[in-house]
Amino acid sequence: MDGFVSAAKAPVIILLGPPGAGKGTQARMLETRFGLIQLSTGDLLRKAVADGTEAGQLAKPIMDSGGLVTDRIVLAILLERLEQPDCAGGVVLDGFPRTTAQAEALDAMLAARGQEIDAAISLDVDDARMVQRIAGRFTCAGCGEGYHEAFKAPKVAETCDHCGGTEMLRRADDNAATVMSRLEAYHAQTAPLIEHYAATGALRRVDAMGEIDAIAEALAEIVAAQTA
Repeated sequence: MDGFVSAAKAPVIILLGPPGAGKGTQARMLETRFGLIQLSTGDLLRKAVADGTEAGQLAKPIMDSGGLVTDRIVLAILLERLEQPDCAGGVVLDGFPRTTAQAEALDAMLAARGQEIDAAISLDVDDARMVQRIAGRFTCAGCGEGYHEAFKAPKVAETCDHCGGTEMLRRADDNAATVMSRLEAYHAQTAPLIEHYAATGALRRVDAMGEIDAIAEALAEIVAAQTA
């Protein structure tokens, strides 16, 4: 049955997919269903800086100057988070790794902790349909819950189903030309991760162009198999 998993069977799950594939939404659903902790590197970086952790102090001047934080610092921040008690039941990585080099470094870090990637799930999409999907999306400013004008509108217009917030945010770069550019960048840089995780035996694939609940069920079956 659905429920929280034991630490002894705590999985490390990665969600792969281009911008707009639904990684954040599905990660939150897995978090609720299995008691896993969603780890978004962007959120982790900002929190580490705000909290003044050791790795956060290294990241702060780089982020303040608009530079790219090194993989070493990102991994250090991720390790700090994994060592916190609430991650003992398993995690879902959303947005990391993005490159094969990052994946290899992550594998080594987890191996040092006696862990491994249990499943790297590729959310497979159709590029042309993704343009339509992304162009209509928006999020709740309060809790970050994602919505879409056509596919997932709030039950009450401009009111978040999750937290009741009424302020919605739309990204200025969610337009067709920008979306196509981001998809091309994803295929060039991140898609090679598919080959990496296929080689390790951790790769799983899910059609991410269907209904959100159907995708969630497919993901749940994969995660349940890792915690059985």
